[in-house]
Amino acid sequence: MPMLKRAALAAALCTAFAAQAADSVKVGIALDISGPFAALGAESRDGFDLAIEKLGGKLGGLPAEVVKTDFGGSPEQAVQLVQRYLQREKIDFFTGPIASNSALAVGPALFAAKVPFISSNPGPSPYAGKQCNPYFFGQYQNDTYDEAAGKLANEKGYKNMVIVAPNYPAGKDHLNGFKRLYKGALKDEIYTKVGQIDYAAEIAQIRAAKPDAVFFFLPGAMGINFVKQFVGGGLKDIPLVAPGFSADQDVIQAVGEPMLGLYNTAHWTHDLQIPANAEFVAAFRKKYDGRYPTVYAAMAYDTIMAIDAAVRDVGGRIEDRAAVAAALAKPSFQSVRGEFAYGRNHYPVQNYYLRVVDKDAEGKLTNKLVGTVLEKHQDAYVGECGM
Repeated sequence: MPMLKRAALAAALCTAFAAQAADSVKVGIALDISGPFAALGAESRDGFDLAIEKLGGKLGGLPAEVVKTDFGGSPEQAVQLVQRYLQREKIDFFTGPIASNSALAVGPALFAAKVPFISSNPGPSPYAGKQCNPYFFGQYQNDTYDEAAGKLANEKGYKNMVIVAPNYPAGKDHLNGFKRLYKGALKDEIYTKVGQIDYAAEIAQIRAAKPDAVFFFLPGAMGINFVKQFVGGGLKDIPLVAPGFSADQDVIQAVGEPMLGLYNTAHWTHDLQIPANAEFVAAFRKKYDGRYPTVYAAMAYDTIMAIDAAVRDVGGRIEDRAAVAAALAKPSFQSVRGEFAYGRNHYPVQNYYLRVVDKDAEGKLTNKLVGTVLEKHQDAYVGECGM
C-alpha cells in the first residue's frame, strides 16, 4: 500500500476510535478520612456516595468505577496517591482533597496528564490566577467567602477587628479575602498551626486587643475547639464572624448553644429554595439519620453531578479530554447552589449568602438563610489568568 494511503487510513482509524464512546468511567477520589480534616472528609465522602447512589452507579450513562483512598491530609501522600491513580488506575477524573496545599501539590501531575480535576472543596488563589489551567474547575475561590464576610462586617459597623486563620495557603487566602473588602482597622492578624486544638495564647491576644468583633477561618475540629475556648474564656460578648466553613453543621453540632446568632457567609445553604437543593437535602437527611448536610457534602454531590453531565454531553467520548474540559466549563446539570457560570479561570461566578445559626422547627441548631451578600460575584484573580 502506498505510503500516503497508509497514512490516510491510519488517520481515519484514529478518528473513528476517538469518536467511540468509552465502556466505563473511572473517578479517583482522594479522601481526608484521617488527619486534620477528617470530619470534613467524612462529609465529602457522604456527599459523593449519595450522588453515586442517585445516579445508579453510572456517570453519563456509562458504568462508573469510583476509587476512593484516604491520604490523611498529607500533600506528600496525595502526590503519591495521584501518581498511582494515573499510572495504575488510569483514572478519567479526579477530585477529593479538602485542603488547598494538597490541591496545589497534585495539580501539576493531573494537568500534565490532562485529567480533569474537579475540586470538591479547595479554591486556591494560584489556580484562579497565573497558574489557571483548562483542566481545573473550582466550586468557589477561597477569598470569596471572606470578601462576603468583610462586606458583612462593614454593614455591622465593626470598626476594629482581630482576624484568625491557620498558617497554610487556604488560611492566607481567606484572610486576604476578608481584608480586601473590610474597611475597618485590624487590631491583630493571627496565624495558627494547622490542626491546632489549644487556643489559649490566641484568646489572650484577642482579650488584650479588645476588638469590636473577631473574624476566624478555622474549619472542622479547629473551629470547634476555638469557639468552645473563646466562649469559655469569657469572650462571649465579642461577636464572631466567619466563612461558612467555620460555622457549618459539623461545628454547630459539636459546640451547641454558644453558636447561636453567629453570622457566616457561604455560596450555599441547605434552605436555599431551589428544587435540586431541596431534593438533595431531603435525600441526604433520609440517608444519614436526619442530619443536615454541610457545604462539604453539597460540593461533593455537585462534583459527581458535574462529571455525570460532562460525560453525557460528550456522548461518552471521555478519551477526548479537550472536549470533556469544554463540557465541564459549560455545566448543564442542576446545581444545588442554583444557576452559576464559570469565569475564564474556571472558577464560578455565583451568589454568596448570609447565614445565621438558629433553631429550626424541630428545635435543632442549624444555619438559616438571611439574604444575599454578593450577587454574581467573580474572584479577584481572574484578570491574572491567561486562558
